[in-house]
Amino acid sequence: MALDEIRQVRLDKLNKLKEKGINPYPAKSSRTHTITEAQDAFDTLVTDATPITISGRVMSLRGQGALIFFDLFDGTGRFQGLFKKDDANLDAFTLFGDTVDIGDFVEITGSVFLTRTGQKTVQVSSWTMLSKSLLPLPEKWHGLTDEEDKLRKRYLDILMNEELADRFRKRSKFWNVIREYLLEKSFIEVETPVLENTTGGADARPFATHHNALDIDVYLRISCGELWQKRLMVAGLPRTFEIGRIFRNEGISPEHAQDYTQLEYYMAYADYSIGMEMTKELYRKIASEVFEKTTFSIRGHEIDFMKEWEMYDFCEILKKHFDIDPLDENLTNETLIAKLKEAKVAFDPKEINISRGVDLLWKSIRKTLAGPGFLIGVPTYLEPLAKRSEKDERVVERFQVILAGSEMGKGFSELNDPVDQRARFMEQQGLRDAGDDEAQMADFEYVEAMEHGMPPTFGFGLSERLFSFLLDVPIREAQLFPLMKPKGNE
Repeated sequence: MALDEIRQVRLDKLNKLKEKGINPYPAKSSRTHTITEAQDAFDTLVTDATPITISGRVMSLRGQGALIFFDLFDGTGRFQGLFKKDDANLDAFTLFGDTVDIGDFVEITGSVFLTRTGQKTVQVSSWTMLSKSLLPLPEKWHGLTDEEDKLRKRYLDILMNEELADRFRKRSKFWNVIREYLLEKSFIEVETPVLENTTGGADARPFATHHNALDIDVYLRISCGELWQKRLMVAGLPRTFEIGRIFRNEGISPEHAQDYTQLEYYMAYADYSIGMEMTKELYRKIASEVFEKTTFSIRGHEIDFMKEWEMYDFCEILKKHFDIDPLDENLTNETLIAKLKEAKVAFDPKEINISRGVDLLWKSIRKTLAGPGFLIGVPTYLEPLAKRSEKDERVVERFQVILAGSEMGKGFSELNDPVDQRARFMEQQGLRDAGDDEAQMADFEYVEAMEHGMPPTFGFGLSERLFSFLLDVPIREAQLFPLMKPKGNE
């Protein structure tokens, strides 16, 4: 039967309910137990002969003459219902058989018992339609098979795929484990602006829009309030964090989405060495509490969070693989372009400068590193917001978490020298003026705040990409509702 014919049959059943004075979409349910509660209390309910009312979606329906068996699912569990035809409930039984389809939400009242096959069951004495479905669910055993449909109709894929439903329960737990970890360490959760006059905290292309009330152009933030949270260090709030949505108007890949959730936290009177120890502790906690294991197989790499973490030196790696020194003042764009061609790295020659070229060469090596480990020794020109190393001011006190060939978190000793910060913002502005629209925007109001005095601070950020990596799935498959083109615009 075609989909429009199925819909019409169900509309006819809907109208039949209405003709009998039944509201097929009532506002409330009178259930006494969730399905999980009914399962847990089953023995007591049987002994006491206590009638119960449960509600849920009909997931299967099996009519056998004077008997109708069906399964209800309410998001907490499944329970079998049995409707027996007898003179006392003939009209209710007939109406149920005539109007209920798989996919409908119903409420049933009755007594529980155990069938001869050991199935916990409610014998129905009365029922109520809670929501009449007009379209059928996907076929039980195969669910959705088209990969685009799985993303576009995520609600159906989750409903029919318990493993996928469990993925998003894990996602919730992922963020709550992080939140609990920080709250236990006396951090406070904050909210910072999503609309900004200037974007800060990352090198990324922003989404731009117009604010009608103020008649100004604004940007969706590309970081989770980095410059705002560091203002809070100035304000005397020494430990803050935010878990929120950020937006980057860049390409789609298995690792990259344009809107996603990120954590950033900032801790006064700490540096990146303290941050490394906290990061190891946090990642091990996430692994053990969310995934109940500490070893993972991710994109061809075997990862053990409990082993000693590697230390990767950025400049030494590039010297070894490409025979260039990223700290060499005489390094030229021409040399970098030649090395990129030798390494068969895709690039646009018009966009190559020292920063971009060095970063692309590093990324071509990164994919070979399993980790877990920390990338250190990054040149100052690649990180305009980090404090210079006291041992060598040409590099910054920054680390990135290396995991399965990618970067899974970044932290650094925050730059709190306003003179140095102003100069680095000017350098970034020079890159923007030269056409690099991913260079950071200068925020001189932030510099002004820093001039009032900012304590030594460590900052760290990680995104939901870590969650997708630990699942070993593309990031869009770890999001509930990834952005899709409207049908007809593909």
